[in-house]
Amino acid sequence: MKAVVLAAGLGTRMRPLTFTKPKFLLPVAGRPALDHTFETMKAAGVNEIGIVVGFGKEQIMERYGDGSRFGIKLEYLHQERPLGTANAVSVAEKFVGNEDFIVMNGDTLVDLESMKSLLRVYGERKSEKGFGGVMGTIEVDEPEQFGIVIMRGEKVEKVVEKPKKSKSRLANAGLYVFTPRIFDAIRKTRKSKRGEYELTDSIQLLISWGLSVYTAPLSLWTDIGRPWDLLVANEYFLRNIRGEIRGRVEVGANVGENVYVGENSLIRSGSYIIGPVYIGRNCDIGPNCFIRPSTTIGDHVRIGNAVEIKNSIIMDHTHVGHLSYVGDSVIGMNCNLGAGTTIANLRLDGRPVKMEVGGRVISSGRRKLGTIIADNVRTGINCTINVGVKIGPDAAIGPGTVIYRDVPPNTMVYIKPSIRRKKWKS
Repeated sequence: MKAVVLAAGLGTRMRPLTFTKPKFLLPVAGRPALDHTFETMKAAGVNEIGIVVGFGKEQIMERYGDGSRFGIKLEYLHQERPLGTANAVSVAEKFVGNEDFIVMNGDTLVDLESMKSLLRVYGERKSEKGFGGVMGTIEVDEPEQFGIVIMRGEKVEKVVEKPKKSKSRLANAGLYVFTPRIFDAIRKTRKSKRGEYELTDSIQLLISWGLSVYTAPLSLWTDIGRPWDLLVANEYFLRNIRGEIRGRVEVGANVGENVYVGENSLIRSGSYIIGPVYIGRNCDIGPNCFIRPSTTIGDHVRIGNAVEIKNSIIMDHTHVGHLSYVGDSVIGMNCNLGAGTTIANLRLDGRPVKMEVGGRVISSGRRKLGTIIADNVRTGINCTINVGVKIGPDAAIGPGTVIYRDVPPNTMVYIKPSIRRKKWKS
């Protein structure tokens, strides 16, 4: 069976991280998100994959090539304009031919058991008359945040986008098996209020034609649609990391279980690391650092003396200066955090942290959430960055500055203190 991965979106809700790269290449547990998708599909026996690309396609093609390095066969399918998920699937019609096929959103991450569950239900139902497809679903606590699947018996009755009230808690997970009839439905699908062709509308057409769409329960699922979702996905995938030391650990450093240290990385004396933690290649950590669970550190990263990092993602070629604190945050590539940079991650009132996403300020649902910093950002010494703040690429923060609001790309923010002098006798 072939698979189609939808990886053409602009990732606007994930900004500022996606100003410089597609969200499908953002790191999760030390590897780009798409790596995990391809690995899961290969393990499930799916080796021929068409990937729909658009924004950032050059970066995706450069990393994956023909897929042979990952043990799969890749074909690139180009979506000329971002006209919605149904339109994205439509460009794969020639690729899949007359066969049934898998569709997976590129920002959806599942484990192998979830993929097997989807294929198991497909195997049980595919020979039934009027079979139309299978949708992966997951039970959620906040149905108003998702596309919710309404059932009638064993079959899908309809999919409702972000209902205000719903008895169902089954969310559409963005993982499907379709027959070629989906292309007939896509051709009949009209634009939504957003001006896009929605795949869920095409599924609704299949159902209206009398075709049966079933659901498959997923065990582990997350999507990386919003910045803090990256932290959730990172935490999920770090749970399965195997501890291994490929670098060097000095005497006096304490490296716990489930910590991976890459080639040529150095853990200096006095550093204390509690897994699960991933540290990439050619890193210099410490001395006297405290690296706490669910942290991913990329390649060529320098973590200075007496730094504390907790539940965060630090991308390649970034330097975190001595005496700094980074908690529940994402730091992009080629950043330099000056000595004493402190990132707040908890509101004084303990309420969930809010963040501006897609032009709206919304609750993250997280009691602890720090900052999202894009690539090539510099901070001066003793900077403080408040909870829920985003800093765009190529920005700079002057020494001693306290940041309460988002900083746009290519912007410098600094304070100009007034200094007074007078004569003094000791």
